[in-house]
Amino acid sequence: MEDTIKEIGIDGEGRLYLKPAVETFPMIYREAMEVHWSSEHGYLYGGVPRKWSYLDWYHQILKAALEQNCKLVVSSDVAWVNIPAELQAQIVSEQSA
Repeated sequence: MEDTIKEIGIDGEGRLYLKPAVETFPMIYREAMEVHWSSEHGYLYGGVPRKWSYLDWYHQILKAALEQNCKLVVSSDVAWVNIPAELQAQIVSEQSA
């Protein structure tokens, strides 16, 4: 299955998150990829960047969703929340590649 990402942001704790349009991932923790589901906010999130950059966490979240048989794609009208312009450009350029 495939779902669009309707929002990409950095939350108040400094973690990158992706909010899918439709799908939910309450069992994502079972993939043991350090990606989690916030049922309160309806998004997938990774850890605070230390060794990994936000772009690395973006890739990890996409991989974890794939393990749950869902390909997440950035929608053309995605909402960007607290995302630096450089990171936005990297994500958009990878999506179109």
